[in-house]
Amino acid sequence: MSIHTLDLTLDPDDSRRLSNLCGQFNENIRQIETTLSLTIRQRGNWFQLSGSKSAVNDGSRLLESLYLATGQGELLTSNIIHLTLQEIVDPPAGAGEAAQRGGIVRTPRLSIKPRSKRQAEYVEGIERMDLNFAVGPAGTGKTYLAVACAVQALVSERVNRIVLVRPAVEAGEKLGFLPGDLIQKIDPYLRPLYDALYEMLGFEKVNRLIEKNVIEIAPLAYMRGRTLNESFIILDESQNATTAQMKMFLTRIGVNSRVVVTGDITQIDLPAGTRSGLVQVTQVLRGIDGIGFTWFTSRDVVRHRLVQSIVEAYERFDQTQVTGIHEQDAGARNESDS
Repeated sequence: MSIHTLDLTLDPDDSRRLSNLCGQFNENIRQIETTLSLTIRQRGNWFQLSGSKSAVNDGSRLLESLYLATGQGELLTSNIIHLTLQEIVDPPAGAGEAAQRGGIVRTPRLSIKPRSKRQAEYVEGIERMDLNFAVGPAGTGKTYLAVACAVQALVSERVNRIVLVRPAVEAGEKLGFLPGDLIQKIDPYLRPLYDALYEMLGFEKVNRLIEKNVIEIAPLAYMRGRTLNESFIILDESQNATTAQMKMFLTRIGVNSRVVVTGDITQIDLPAGTRSGLVQVTQVLRGIDGIGFTWFTSRDVVRHRLVQSIVEAYERFDQTQVTGIHEQDAGARNESDS
């Protein structure tokens, strides 16, 4: 591999911004070097990058983008560097294209920008189609972006209410008796949805909307017999819906409603022998016009940079386990044949 070298000067020459960019004891620079397989030399506002051509180009764009962020008063962290690098290496769209296509989701408190091509496609699919499925690992923004789109639709009066649905399945632990009424019992399972709503609308406004039933909490098991019109409905953690529950839920869709179903088929908590409705529905409904499927991967993880590494490590481990089982089966067959 040929080594390319690039000299980069960041203007203006501001010691505070440069200190923010480099991090304490140059930890930010070391993170960039490790992630991109680069060598970076620095003196004042002069940087020299050495590595492969693509790594040098990505590194220079990353440093320029991060330095611009320091001028806006943003304190750089390891996570911000990771997310900014994802946007540079795998941008959601061409220059200004995402915004022109409605890729930026606007809520009263936040404007949320897709951070990968799949996220941009996901948001665009929610805008265009009445039913969307988002399948992928934790941390890819499936639920957060769905809530953002729901809030945007409510504020712009395209829907009259938001309905949050989730199966109440214990995630491998016995939670015991939960006090309170039905809504209070389901609350712990819906906490990620609440957190996103609070961030986008504010604590007091969310509580007022819940009191007025504009935002409704609906346990999946209690959806039977209902028809939901002019609503934005989110079924979260749908990998824990049974096949019967999934069919029942999807037939609740009413007039002028939009539905988003999110889930991670690698984290199914249903009892042994019970098939996930999400696994089945991806086979049954694929190819039908008006239904969108977005398949997220570990590359779309937008949480702490370690989450992406953890997801990838589990994927490699699971693949190794499957390969080992197949080899054992093949060995057993060979022995029986002999």
